[in-house]
Amino acid sequence: MEVDDIETITVLGAGTMGHGIAEVAALAGYDVNLRDINEELVEEGYEQIEWSLNKLAENDRISEDAAEDSIDRITPVVDLEEAVEDTDVVIEAIVERMDIKQEVYEDLSEYAPDHTIFASNTSSLSITDLADVTDRPEQVCGMHFFNPPVRMELVEVISGGDTSDETMDTIVDLAEAFDKTPVRVRKDEPGFIVNSILVPLMNEACWIVEEDIATIREVDSTTKYDIGLPMGAFELGDQVGNDVSLHVLNYMNEVLGEAYEPSPLLVRTVENEKLGKKTGEGFYDYNNGGADVPADAQSDEVKERLMAALANETGKLIQKDVAPPADIDKAVKLGAAFPKGPAKACDEFGLEALVEKLDELYEESGAARYEVSDGLREAAEEGGFYGEAEEEDDGIEFEAIQVDYPTEMVGQIILDRPHQLNTVNPEMLDDVEAALDMFEEDDDIRAVLITGAGDRAFSAGADAMGMAGSANPIDAVELSRRGQEVWGKLEEAPMPVVAGIDGFCLGGGMELSMCADMRIASERSEFGQPEFNLGLLPGWGGTQRLSNIVGEGIAKEIIFTADRYEAEEMEDYGFVNEVVDNDELEEAAVELADDLARGPPIAMEYTKRAMLAGRDDTDAGLETEAFAFGHLVTTDDVMEGITKFMGDEEPEFKGK
Repeated sequence: MEVDDIETITVLGAGTMGHGIAEVAALAGYDVNLRDINEELVEEGYEQIEWSLNKLAENDRISEDAAEDSIDRITPVVDLEEAVEDTDVVIEAIVERMDIKQEVYEDLSEYAPDHTIFASNTSSLSITDLADVTDRPEQVCGMHFFNPPVRMELVEVISGGDTSDETMDTIVDLAEAFDKTPVRVRKDEPGFIVNSILVPLMNEACWIVEEDIATIREVDSTTKYDIGLPMGAFELGDQVGNDVSLHVLNYMNEVLGEAYEPSPLLVRTVENEKLGKKTGEGFYDYNNGGADVPADAQSDEVKERLMAALANETGKLIQKDVAPPADIDKAVKLGAAFPKGPAKACDEFGLEALVEKLDELYEESGAARYEVSDGLREAAEEGGFYGEAEEEDDGIEFEAIQVDYPTEMVGQIILDRPHQLNTVNPEMLDDVEAALDMFEEDDDIRAVLITGAGDRAFSAGADAMGMAGSANPIDAVELSRRGQEVWGKLEEAPMPVVAGIDGFCLGGGMELSMCADMRIASERSEFGQPEFNLGLLPGWGGTQRLSNIVGEGIAKEIIFTADRYEAEEMEDYGFVNEVVDNDELEEAAVELADDLARGPPIAMEYTKRAMLAGRDDTDAGLETEAFAFGHLVTTDDVMEGITKFMGDEEPEFKGK
C-alpha cells in the first residue's frame, strides 16, 4: 500500500498522545476513528481536540473552516471492531505495557482488513515483539510522535525485525503528509534514537549527584549554560516525568544489560512520588518556584562525564546500525531541542578526549556504563563520528541554516531551527554570513531569498537561552555588534535580497527582515519588537533601520509598545510589500526573488549603493548616483536593454 491509498486512520487511545495524533491526522485531511475503552475517555479526548483546534483558529494558525472540517473528520468510537473494520492505518497509542499492547494487536489481526498497517507510538518497547503476535509482521512498524504531537515536528519511524521496506516507505510518506519530519530508525533498539540518547544522559546526571561529584544545581548549570542544552538534565527529567524515564531505563536495563542500571537517586525520587511537573514536585519543587538553575555553577568534571555519556550512546547507535550520525543529530535536535546533535557536539568536543575519560572512569569504578562502545572507539580513530565526510556547499558546513537554489539565479537561505522558532544563535549568525559570502562569489546567483523552516516562524528573534552567557555588558556589546555586522552585510549585498516571511517575525528576526530589499509575508504572519518587554531595546539595527522603512512615528510605536502586528497592518505601514495566502508564500517569494534576479545586476548593485549612501546624507547619495550613472552607460547591459526595448523583447542581462 502507498500513502496515496490511505483514506482512513484509526488512532487507538484517546489520551494525551492519542488525541494529539488524531488531531494531526485530521488536519492533514484524513478521516480518523478515535478509539478508547469507554465512552468517557473517548469523549474527553474528542473535546481536547475540539479545544485545541479552536485555539489554533483563534491564533490564526489555521482558519475557522479548517478547524471545523478537521473536527468533522474525527469519529469517536468505543467498539474496537467498528473502529478498524474499514481502516487503512492503525496508530496505536495506548498504555506502555507490552502485555496489554500484545492483546490489542492480536485483536487487530482479527478485525482489521488484510492491507491495514499497524504503527505503534511506543517510546521504547520492541516493535518486533508487538509484530510477533499479529498475522502480518511485515506490516507492523513504530511511529513515535513527540509530545505535543500538534507542535513537535519529529516522528521516529521504526523498523521491526520483519517490517517490509514498503511499510516503512508508506509510513515515512504518511509522516510527511502530516507535515512532520520523519527519521528512520533502522533497527528495533530499546529507546530508538532520542530516548537512547536522553535517558542515559539523565541517568548519568543522577549518578553524578548520587556519587557526590556535584549537586543537582551544578549539573543543571553545566548542562544548560556550558554544554548549551535547552534545559538542565534534572529540569528535563521533571519535564518528561521521572517515572517515564525510569520505565524506559528499566526496559533498557532488562534488554541491554547493566550499563543501564538506574541510579538509586532516580529510583528513590520515583518511589517518593516526585514525578516532576505533573505532580508538582520532582528534583525541583514546582509549587515553590520550580527550577532555579544558576548560570555560574558549571563544572568541568560534570561536562566531561555528560559529554562522554552522549558520545558513548551515539557510538552504540551507529555501531548497531540504528541510524547514521546525521539522522541521530536530526532526531535529537527536533525531538529534544538540542542546538546541536550529539554526534556533532561530541566531534567538536573531541572524541579522543571522551574515550580517554570513559576509560579512566571504567578503570576506577568498573561500572558497565563507562565501557567504551566499539562504535565510539572506531569513530575516535577515524577522526569523529562524521569522519572525513564531504562538507556541504564548496567546503562550508552549515549548522543552523540550509542553503537551497530554487531557481538558477536565486540562492536561498533557510533559517533552520524550526523546533526553536528559528531563533538566532551565534551559529546562525556565522552561517548566514558564510552563505552570503558564498552567494556573492557565485556569478550565477543574482538574488538572495531568506525564509524560515517550518510554518510557525520566519524567526522569533534572538535565542535568549543560547545566548544566556552574554549577560555581562562587554559580551552583550560584542553580541550586538556581531548581529549588526551580519545583518548589515545583507543590507549591503550587491544583489537584491527578499525576505519570505511566514509566521512569527519578532525581535532580531524582524531586524533581519529590515535588511531585505523587499518583504513578502503570509496572512498569518505576526511582527513585533518585544525587547521593551524585557527591559531592552532592539540591538541588531532595529532602532535605525525601522525608521527608514516606516517613518519615525510608526517605528517608535512598534518599539515602545512592544505589541504584535498582523501582516496586513504592516503592509499598510509600508513594511511589507505584499501579503499572500498562507499556502502561497513560498511560491510567491521565489517568484519575486527570481524576477529581481533577472534585472540588470550592475545597475542593481549601484542603485543599492546610492540609496544607502543617501540615507543620512543626500549629497553623498546624489554623488554616488551620478558616478554610478556614468559607469553604467558604458556597460553591455545597457546596450542589451536598449536593443531589446526597441524590439519590444525581454532583455537578458549578463552583468557586464
